Amino acid sequence: MVAHLCKLTDAEVNKSHNKEGGRVVQRTNVMDHSGMTSAQLLKTSPKESAFCGQPSHKMGSPAVPCNVLGPPPAVWPPLDFVLGALACCAACVFTNPLEVVKTRLQLQGELRVRGSYHIHYRGVLQALWVVGRTDGLRGLQKGLSAGLIYQGVMNGVRLGSYSWCEALGITAAHGGSLLSGAGAGALGAFIASPAYLVKTHLQAQTADAIAVGHQHNHLGVSDAFVTIYRRDGLSGLWRGVNGAVPRVMVGSATQLATFTSAKDGVSHSQWFTANAWLTALIAATISGVAVAITMTPFDVISTRLYNQPVDEFRKGRLYHGFTDCLMKVCQAEGPLGFYKGMGPVFLRLAPHTVLSMLFWDLMRQQAVKDE
Repeated sequence: MVAHLCKLTDAEVNKSHNKEGGRVVQRTNVMDHSGMTSAQLLKTSPKESAFCGQPSHKMGSPAVPCNVLGPPPAVWPPLDFVLGALACCAACVFTNPLEVVKTRLQLQGELRVRGSYHIHYRGVLQALWVVGRTDGLRGLQKGLSAGLIYQGVMNGVRLGSYSWCEALGITAAHGGSLLSGAGAGALGAFIASPAYLVKTHLQAQTADAIAVGHQHNHLGVSDAFVTIYRRDGLSGLWRGVNGAVPRVMVGSATQLATFTSAKDGVSHSQWFTANAWLTALIAATISGVAVAITMTPFDVISTRLYNQPVDEFRKGRLYHGFTDCLMKVCQAEGPLGFYKGMGPVFLRLAPHTVLSMLFWDLMRQQAVKDE
């Protein structure tokens, strides 16, 4: 009888531990496939660092290993460069019309007091209608080729470099995520600056009836590169880079840091499974809002520096650099001048951030599974 009771007790205990072990193992698997990198996957609480919190002395049952196979491998850095480029190029196709409108609104009334110039564009929807009516549907995709080059090069370098910093554990340090995002953004912006220069020129071009800013009248992407090179030399292709680097540093640091933090927060809340696309979508939405707020003033300055005409000495006719542009815009247009086009900036950056971060995160998850 006693032996029979002991067997029943042991069976119940083992059944209880199997249930508990199954629950712990299931939770571990969810965290392992969250799409985060190996550095983030290794973050466990002190109580669960080795055995998922299963005490070895409880009723004599063995501890359950937390991750027998170890964390999934980080994405191979060259592959992450390609994934980052593809993700942002895919997002660019959808958001380029908003980029065209944003460029026009930021150039409208350049260095002029409000009320002293004719307003062609009065808002996002009206601007989209005006551009489509005047330039046709192709006008809404002006500069798309240059935009794809820019997105592919800049974001391939930016996201790939950030992933490399994650693999090295730099982002795990205090402030490491912010600094890594800023550094990766600066590198990407510098390398891809010629493409952004051409993109801005092409998107500003339009019929005289609705033209704003200087009109460069390029015939296309290749013609723009050749014309700028012949007129200003190799350094001319990097004109305006002093405005692009701060712009992307701020935007990249905000985007990558907030996306990572938001995704961790949503994952730890256990509202959704950690590898669900909805987790990445919510995190990217939060990131997009933060980017739109912090990046708009830098975006205005960057657009102005890129689009300004040059004199015979290859110097800008309107601005001498980032600080000079900052002071002139503030004096002529007031502080609100830095938030011209805030509507399309948000409407472009938020979905672009959502799409690019979502595509990037999903492709990285798939790459890790394949490996």
